[in-house]
Amino acid sequence: MRASDAERERIAEVLREAVAEGRLDMEEFDERLNAAYTARTHGELEPLVRDLPVPGSAAPAPPTPVDRTGWRERIGGTPTSRWGIAIMGGFQRKGTWTVPRRFTAFTLMGGGEIDLREARFEDREVVIRCFALMGGVQITVEPGVDTHVSGIGIMGGFDHSGGVEGEPGAPRVTVTGLALFGGVGVERKLRKEEHKRLKEERRRVKAERRNELRAERRELRGARRDERHEEREERRLSLEKERRRDDY
Repeated sequence: MRASDAERERIAEVLREAVAEGRLDMEEFDERLNAAYTARTHGELEPLVRDLPVPGSAAPAPPTPVDRTGWRERIGGTPTSRWGIAIMGGFQRKGTWTVPRRFTAFTLMGGGEIDLREARFEDREVVIRCFALMGGVQITVEPGVDTHVSGIGIMGGFDHSGGVEGEPGAPRVTVTGLALFGGVGVERKLRKEEHKRLKEERRRVKAERRNELRAERRELRGARRDERHEEREERRLSLEKERRRDDY
């Protein structure tokens, strides 16, 4: 059965809880999260949480759609730039820049990096046109962004796996163009602050677990000391009884 956007988001939330609890490391989390957002059927979603404490059956029940706050505040503004050109070199668009309605990336024997995780958007729908000639363009979006990829690769690669429908109210990013003896890739990653928050949460959970284990060990050592004390006391009383019998 085909999976819905709500079901994919439910699996993603389970994975976020798992990494926060220390059940998954960041590498496993990134791999499973990417697989969740690219999954098309229930059969592809189920193995991602099979070893995690999540209620439900093989076909996850649709949850209430997630409406992430903050998207509206990131729509609107004057574009930072409309072009990115790299000829035997490179260009970057990352951080808190504003993406125009139409952005064109051109690389010739060079590379370009377009990171939208911290960006604002001039409009809710933006188009990124990539032309990679013996070069490459890497586009990074955060989970939740509505992403569609429709480019063509000729003697090169135009990765369509990053195309995933997003959350309600999220921007719609269309990636198109041509890769000739080059490559264009789209990947989904958490924002830096979210990644940092999960890392700190995992560190906190691990610290709490270490403290619990230490307390358990201290309690166990104390119990063993009490047992040894009782054994010594029993031996002392036994020896004292034997001496009294001998004296008698």
